[in-house]
Amino acid sequence: MDAASDPVALADLFPRASRAEWLALVEKTLKGASAETLETRTADGLTLKPLYTAQDAPVTEPVAREGPGWDIRAAIAAGPDANANALEALAGGATSLLVDARDGGEALTRTLEGVVSEVALVALDSGAASLDAARALNAVAKASPGARLAFHLDPISAFAETGGANPSIEAQVGAGAGFAAQLAETYPKASLFLASGSVAHEAGGTAASEIAVAAAAALTYAKALTSAGLDMSQAWRRIVLGLSVEGEPIVGVAKLRAARRVWSRVAAACGASAPAHIEARSSRRMLARTDHWTNLVRLTCAGFASALGGADAIVLGAFDAPLSRAPELLARRQARNIQLILMEEAKLGAASDPAAGCWALEAQTDALARAAWARFADIERQGGLIPALTSGFIAKDVAASCADLKAAIEGKRRRIVGVTDFRPTEPAPDEQVRVDDVRGKSPVDPVSRCPALAPIRLEDLAA
Repeated sequence: MDAASDPVALADLFPRASRAEWLALVEKTLKGASAETLETRTADGLTLKPLYTAQDAPVTEPVAREGPGWDIRAAIAAGPDANANALEALAGGATSLLVDARDGGEALTRTLEGVVSEVALVALDSGAASLDAARALNAVAKASPGARLAFHLDPISAFAETGGANPSIEAQVGAGAGFAAQLAETYPKASLFLASGSVAHEAGGTAASEIAVAAAAALTYAKALTSAGLDMSQAWRRIVLGLSVEGEPIVGVAKLRAARRVWSRVAAACGASAPAHIEARSSRRMLARTDHWTNLVRLTCAGFASALGGADAIVLGAFDAPLSRAPELLARRQARNIQLILMEEAKLGAASDPAAGCWALEAQTDALARAAWARFADIERQGGLIPALTSGFIAKDVAASCADLKAAIEGKRRRIVGVTDFRPTEPAPDEQVRVDDVRGKSPVDPVSRCPALAPIRLEDLAA
């Protein structure tokens, strides 16, 4: 037999094992206990089996990103060195920038000096100042039709995290959509809104809750854009889907693939045909202060999951973020180099949907998409995302998930290296004020109010 010309035929040399035979061996190893004792459950209550076969996997269409590879997006913190760090990131292999633009237009202008937006995409991270930041980026881009921009207008996430908005959140969404409609004519390559579920994730929410919040935000922004003059398909194509990914690869892959399916179903219900463009950011809540070097492993796993899950752009944080006012050079380099290795050496960008056909991942993607769709429907029954936030409906759901997380960590059902296990013997470094702990503050005399989805750290839940 010529193995080189017919390698698959080698399987015919071995007897085919049945599921019953596998279960018999497992139960023998477990001394008579059922194989079901090996099953676990996710935070959303979904069952993870020890074995998946073709019968467990639904027959679905591929969940593919647009084009090969992904955009390596470097996070640029605000500060006097922001411009130097931005140029260093692009020279070191980053293909786009996510710029902290909460300090205003003048700071953004300085940060982007020497950055050619027609070549390197510029995205904004601006919290409650997203409209002002979008105006500043518009001024920097000087109406160049070839500029590659992601304005990332997202007043809802800022409202949810801070618990307040002034002017009202409805007015902010409307004003953002009005300005976005103008930007759409000027910048044909630009995305306008960021529909993110990360605010729910960072506050302790589950994967299904995060996807549901992101989908509800996308629907809210799409409606606002159509009211401002865009047609429905144009509106959906100008929205970016934002998700957070932790250091659990299987969960992360399933989350991104499930989110793409939920997005497609919501867009189709609106009469739009627009594939999801996903920006995946590494989870902030997973990063630990204690033995912060272990964050490198978490960030690598998050990058792997994002790439395998089909993210279009990936932002990895700095492993020293919990300790530093601004990331050090080594941390910034590692955030890029992890992605470069995954793309150029591991070749994870060569396939549009690397997880397709894996029975376990297909089954988990399907189960998570169904759970997320059910939660999205619950949000819509509340009247949409803004009423669901205002009433406390989402805050109650996230609080319950956070309590479950705390119980799992305290009971060591969820372990954190360097925190619950293998704690370092040397003292931890002195802490500094950290910019990533508080993304914004509630405005003075807020017109709109909601229970705030304050960010947490898993490390702190172990205390």
